[in-house]
Amino acid sequence: ICMERLSAPSGYKGPQPAVKPDLVGKLAKCGHIFHLHCLVAMYNNGNKDGSLQCPTCKTIYGVKTGTQPPGKMEYHIIPHALPGHSDCKTIRIIYNIPPGVQGPEHPNPGKSFTARGFPRHCYLPDSEKGRKVLKLLLVAWDRRLIFAIGTSSTTGESDTVIWNEIHHKTEFGSNLTGHGYPDVNYLDNVLAELAAQGITEESLGQEKD
Repeated sequence: ICMERLSAPSGYKGPQPAVKPDLVGKLAKCGHIFHLHCLVAMYNNGNKDGSLQCPTCKTIYGVKTGTQPPGKMEYHIIPHALPGHSDCKTIRIIYNIPPGVQGPEHPNPGKSFTARGFPRHCYLPDSEKGRKVLKLLLVAWDRRLIFAIGTSSTTGESDTVIWNEIHHKTEFGSNLTGHGYPDVNYLDNVLAELAAQGITEESLGQEKD
């Protein structure tokens, strides 16, 4: 997105979209206005999944999908309570992604990628809100938004499977690393992170259609 005034032509300097540089457009839901040139360029430089995200307020138009490599997501109930959730059992989610070869949507197409630490186990309380988070995580999985291929922030390894932008709790019995319970804000925080990816209760209805 260029920083020129809307009364001036777009200052975007990359490959030129087939739109006049002085035309502007208003996004329908949020009302923010940009050069059409910039919006087309932004879409063309993204992963071209049919969605567009307002650069000002992050409102999503269309359905945002990611570049998560193929794998499996399973879940089941275990008869133990998480710290801070003594009134309910626990949902255990198991993610499994094998190593493979990067596709055209990944950083280095044709190059192999690693997948460290799988299967990964994550935990939610089996409460009303926990079950809601689980349903939304299933949508996020289907939309390929939970993992991506990139550079690990912990090991510095590149071309490896990393968490995307939806935090998970991977510790069951303690909170030594900050990735466990108790954490009174976690469920609300993860709902906000899911919403930032365009996944809300409305998404559950869309997935059924």
